[in-house]
Amino acid sequence: MVVGLILAATAGAAISLQTVFNNKVNEKTGSWTTTTLALGMGFVFALVASIMAGEFSRIQLGQIDLWYWFAGVTGVGVVFCLVQAMKRLGPTVTISIVMTAQLSTALIWDSFGWMGIEKIPFSMTKLAGILMIIAGVLVFKMRSKEKADLMEVENKKRMLG
Repeated sequence: MVVGLILAATAGAAISLQTVFNNKVNEKTGSWTTTTLALGMGFVFALVASIMAGEFSRIQLGQIDLWYWFAGVTGVGVVFCLVQAMKRLGPTVTISIVMTAQLSTALIWDSFGWMGIEKIPFSMTKLAGILMIIAGVLVFKMRSKEKADLMEVENKKRMLG
């Protein structure tokens, strides 16, 4: 379990870091070029790692249901949406909303046991946890807006005085 926690935390940090990197690339290129670069580099790295680990097998790939191959299309949507959201919301709010959406989606998938995953019963405590995260994002965003409003007032005072 400890290894799973460490891996999940690492993935979460990596997603945040990747979002910042992608935003910086997007500032110089554009959303589609950023998406191409991020997923293209990821493909090359994963292919080399898969071959080096001895896991790459065309036979195994041929046994995968065709619709699972569309996970890559989902990845394109993820990178593109993150880049666009980051430009509009900043990193903290973007990642907070992504995390909330991931938890909400996972709760639904768990509750119904879709795609053969183990069905985990829905509970009000799980829903309450997600609602608390949403409330936290809203409080965080409100606090940020208050600071921005105060800075704007101070800037106007300096300009007038």
